[in-house]
Amino acid sequence: MAERNRVTPLGEVAAFALRGAWTGNRGILHDGHRVVRFHASDAWLTCALEFRGRWRRQWEPHHYTYLFFHDEAVSLAAGHRPCAECRRAAYTEYREAWSSALSVPVPSAREINRHLHAERLYRGTHRRRLHDMVWSGLPDGVFVLLDGRTPALLSGGALVEWTRDGYGARRRVPSAGRAVVVTPPSSVAALRAGYRPQIDPGAAPA
Repeated sequence: MAERNRVTPLGEVAAFALRGAWTGNRGILHDGHRVVRFHASDAWLTCALEFRGRWRRQWEPHHYTYLFFHDEAVSLAAGHRPCAECRRAAYTEYREAWSSALSVPVPSAREINRHLHAERLYRGTHRRRLHDMVWSGLPDGVFVLLDGRTPALLSGGALVEWTRDGYGARRRVPSAGRAVVVTPPSSVAALRAGYRPQIDPGAAPA
């Protein structure tokens, strides 16, 4: 059976079989094999599955809880950002795109963490923040919520529904109106400025 260490685009930590292209963490979330907290800090990272031969067993006491993401677009939607150590090039590209899009100095990791934390959760709660944005101009790599319950990825001019079995049905992107956006606005801005996340081939344009 799958362990409870997979992450959905809404940031939920759940048990499902879908394999991850990335790992990452939010600090120490577990006690034994049970996840007992939602996050332990505002540093939510997306990490490479392998880095310099390092390896640790999952669920080790006093060590951060390994989480897994279907692809990088899912991790960005969940509110994570590239790790500055094992994904240095992606981290640099992400923060430079952030700086360009928001017309601010290149942010530090601490500044990014603090800003994303305010965008992904309502302060003092684990309740997810969603964001009202116009459909026009939303870039590929952004997740939205359809019908109040279905996460979907913008990819190649289509909306591709995400499920715990992978990407599925496709829908047209509305030509007008407003979207319920899952991906935090600062990451949306970085995507609009040219940051290109890894996206599973299952969401590739038809």
